[in-house]
Amino acid sequence: MRYNYDLDDTSVNPRKIITGILITLIEIVIVVLVAFLIVRYGLERMTMSGNGMEPTVKDDDSILINKMSYKLHSVKRNDVVVLRQNGSEHNYYVVQRVIGLPGEKVKITNGEVYIDGKVLDEKYDFPLMKNGGLALDEITLDDDEYFVLGDNRNDCEDSRNASMGNVLKGDIVGKAWIRTNSFAFINQIDGFKKSDSSSSSEVK
Repeated sequence: MRYNYDLDDTSVNPRKIITGILITLIEIVIVVLVAFLIVRYGLERMTMSGNGMEPTVKDDDSILINKMSYKLHSVKRNDVVVLRQNGSEHNYYVVQRVIGLPGEKVKITNGEVYIDGKVLDEKYDFPLMKNGGLALDEITLDDDEYFVLGDNRNDCEDSRNASMGNVLKGDIVGKAWIRTNSFAFINQIDGFKKSDSSSSSEVK
């Protein structure tokens, strides 16, 4: 069988080349856009600084922030959240646990948290606080305010301190989701085991 080389089309099709380049460019734009959306609205990584949340989150722990969580769900008591703390020189992230919710009255008496005049039955057996700070006097939270505490309650700065105070909803970056360096879901870390079987976080 003879092959007719004259019939073989070896010409370059400019339209195909341009189409291929355009498709490649579109794919690159899509990848960059998806990466941007994930970082901007989905997930972000941070490194914990300080011991205010020990033993739940320790200094230098790598944390994955779920920034979509509170776009879909409301902030709940006992959530571990990442806040944007505005300083005089720069902005930085801090990690705290939500204790008081909008509209509630918060007070610390004899080392315990009171919500609307009733002692809070906390999820974990946190140590009694030696200093109630600003919450020695009853604090009424506005509709967009939260009262937060660090888990290391006798060695941290939180809503008891004037440097932080009540936290605005807009300052909550997202939920502290996963501790990546020693993999664990942060909401499942129990560094303060209770002596009873209670796992709720209610006001008695």
